[in-house]
Amino acid sequence: MATDWYTINNVAELDTPALVVYPERVQYNIDQVKGMVSDVSRLRPHIKTHKSPNVTAMMLNAGISKFKCATIAEAEMLGIIGAPDVLFAYQPNGPKLARFVKLLQTYPSTSYSCLVDNAATAQAISTAALSAGINVSVFIDLNVGMNRTGIVPRRAFELYQLLMNTRGIKLLGLHAYDGHIHDEDFSLREQRFHEAITPVLNLKEIILGAGYAPPIIIGGSSPTLPIAVHLEDIECSPGTFAYWDKGYESAFKEQHFQTAALVVGRIISLPDETKICIDIGHKSVSAENELSKRIYFLNAPTLSFVSQSEEHLVAEAGNGHTYQVGDVLYGLPYHICPTVAVYERAYIIENRQLKGEWLNTARDRKINI
Repeated sequence: MATDWYTINNVAELDTPALVVYPERVQYNIDQVKGMVSDVSRLRPHIKTHKSPNVTAMMLNAGISKFKCATIAEAEMLGIIGAPDVLFAYQPNGPKLARFVKLLQTYPSTSYSCLVDNAATAQAISTAALSAGINVSVFIDLNVGMNRTGIVPRRAFELYQLLMNTRGIKLLGLHAYDGHIHDEDFSLREQRFHEAITPVLNLKEIILGAGYAPPIIIGGSSPTLPIAVHLEDIECSPGTFAYWDKGYESAFKEQHFQTAALVVGRIISLPDETKICIDIGHKSVSAENELSKRIYFLNAPTLSFVSQSEEHLVAEAGNGHTYQVGDVLYGLPYHICPTVAVYERAYIIENRQLKGEWLNTARDRKINI
């Protein structure tokens, strides 16, 4: 039998394309991220990568009690398994706000919070909360350079004061996502992180100076995690670390997480003497990157991709190649988060054997609510 870590000895039982997960490597990554912070209470992992109650349970067993998510389904999955503290890192409006309020009523043992960046949404949340007879906990969403949502820190204090005096709302703190910072050069990444977080820390001083209690600050991302962990007042919210991927493995070499999820495929055709066709199309692996940076085959690293469609990936293998129809290829996605989202389940590999399945429960837009 082959000795590569990823080889599945009973792979003949696995239909492809398939998402496979290696729990021992997931556990390694959880232990690794715990070792990076001074206290486990400073971790608030984002579950958007794995979307799995099984992985979340592993984190709970490791003492992690705070989580972050981006959809109502992800938030509900966390409520179902009893996660104590969940930030819905989104600003709910309209039907989503109604769903969020119902979530709070349905899973009262989970402390939920959400984001807000403007007075109109704050008023909508207040009205919905008062109508339901509850308080809704919120964080102010700060724009520290991502430029998609959030209020810039220098303009946020007025909103902070408003929220502190709005019935039905309990203001917990500040949320500063820095997903725009992903430079491979660590020193440049470090410089850009400090440029992004300094206005947030300045805002905190203004808040304290006005006599308010210290706000909770949630910041950082996977690329900036090694930097954010040194600021004791920040809760860190990496997500990709659970499974890791080729993109982050190549870019952030100072982080030593293990790739723990692969897409397994098979060669299904030999179009000509130099090309092979693999059963991994757009529907099987995240395709937002250019063709050469969508998947990397661990046991076929020299393949050069020619084209990809919904169900097929054509690769140039070169003259005299020895690939055959039916050969199994182990693919490491460049971007694991949206790749997981296309699979309803992950097949679990333990001791090189296909052992069972984990449902990616939160890939759905709706579970119950």
